[in-house]
Amino acid sequence: MTVVDAPGDRMTHREIMKPFSALLAVLGVGMLSATVVSVALPQIIGDLGGTQSQYTWVVTAALLATTATTPLWGRLADLFDKKMLLQVGIVLFAVSSIACGLAQNTEQLIAFRAIQGVGMGAVQILVQVVIAALIPPRERGKYNGYLGGVMALATVGGPLIGGLIADSPLGWRWCFFIMLPFLAIASFVLRLSLHIERVKQTNVKIDFLGAALIAAGVSLLLIWVTFVGDEYAWLSWQTAVMVGGTVVILALAVRAESRASHPVVPLHIVTQRTPALAIVASLAVGMAMFGGAVFLGQYFQIGRGYSPTEAGLLTFPMMLGVLVSSAVSGRIISKTGNVRPHVVTGLVVLLVGFIGMSTMDHQTALVLLGVFMALIGVGVGMSMQNLVLIVQNGVSMKDMGAASGAMTFFRSLGGAMGVSILGAVLASNVASSIKEGLTKAGIPVTGEQGGSLNIAEMPEPIKEIVRAAYGDATGHIFLVSAGVAVIGLIATLFLRPPALRETFELPEELEAAGEAKAAAAGLAGAADLTAEIEAKGGSAKAEA
Repeated sequence: MTVVDAPGDRMTHREIMKPFSALLAVLGVGMLSATVVSVALPQIIGDLGGTQSQYTWVVTAALLATTATTPLWGRLADLFDKKMLLQVGIVLFAVSSIACGLAQNTEQLIAFRAIQGVGMGAVQILVQVVIAALIPPRERGKYNGYLGGVMALATVGGPLIGGLIADSPLGWRWCFFIMLPFLAIASFVLRLSLHIERVKQTNVKIDFLGAALIAAGVSLLLIWVTFVGDEYAWLSWQTAVMVGGTVVILALAVRAESRASHPVVPLHIVTQRTPALAIVASLAVGMAMFGGAVFLGQYFQIGRGYSPTEAGLLTFPMMLGVLVSSAVSGRIISKTGNVRPHVVTGLVVLLVGFIGMSTMDHQTALVLLGVFMALIGVGVGMSMQNLVLIVQNGVSMKDMGAASGAMTFFRSLGGAMGVSILGAVLASNVASSIKEGLTKAGIPVTGEQGGSLNIAEMPEPIKEIVRAAYGDATGHIFLVSAGVAVIGLIATLFLRPPALRETFELPEELEAAGEAKAAAAGLAGAADLTAEIEAKGGSAKAEA
């Protein structure tokens, strides 16, 4: 049984903007929570008496939980009331944020961050699914500008906001509390203004086995990429066990998904040409973008000597690039219905930006860096959200959650792998550069170089060597990012997506519905004619 409450194609722009603004607030807060603590982490770990290993796990716990649970939330959105699920996700995220802010030791903080990661995964994917149910694909393009702006603010502005809070009298705990008023207001607005299609289904079976196997496989993979190159070598027995275990578990997950009546990740979607290529491109963009952007703050702070607040401000060109390009391309896409040229152009611009950033060192002019960062932002704004739109445009509403979840899942997975792999490249180059610099300066080299360093307390000659090492090594990770972006570009070149549809249903679904309606009308007409003939026959007999 299906109950429709004012679908999006019957709403005006003003009517849509009420729930849409609340959805943007929830999405922004959800994404912000992943980056706002990055600059404040040294202060947090110092306050709670944590170790370097625990420092890593404060980030990894949330990342694991978010990535591993995203497909499950997406599939649940196809089976149950989307609005209700979103409200559950908001409450879970808010309660876990309060718990994080009240944590008394690092063990508690890591546990609460894992729970917060589940809430983060919920709000990130459910917001996209609700938007897809609220606005038809053709119209959705012009709203992508707002989405791009929120994503840019959360991704690039998070460290700036976190630095401002950590440096203020409020203290680091408000990095978690600051989100609560926005969540409360957004939840209230959604409760009053959000009216989308509700589908009541019977005999619903949740694929818990597939969800558990996917979560286990992805978690093992992310644990490996988090610690490889640091705790153990790339070629080691630990790598063999973790990578081999990941392959086996994910193979079992594919087998389980192929047999499930309601799979978490429908294989018939992700194996199609267009979704498969879009997923590859999204994974590459996520890996290159998130991996590269994470280390820009470190470059400006350690390599150039700026404060956390200044480092956040210096990344503004990237945020501006995302905002402008997503808004402009989104409006053009809504008018033309053709999304592929924008995605291809975005990947080309992204590649040019990464190549430009690969030439940077600790003395590169800030104006030049601003131009390269703006290019990266433009590339991301034209490609990232539009890749999701391509996939959503090609699936039925009953699979919208699973398809959106798959895209978000692979993008998050790419970002997590990018952070780890690029971090390993950076650490290796920093260590060798510091060692070489110290040797040239005649300073004895002892122990491991490039570890956790307190730049402020170092003697001036050593400080300059370390700054130069970090500044020069950062260019290498953007060269790797450029290589990954090439993979995404190749995938988009083979994309052949259809024009964006102006309806919520697929064309074949509308055609089938029309045929069914015509058939029903024909049967009804025949029944009426038969009844009329029988009635006339009865009248004639009565007269006789």
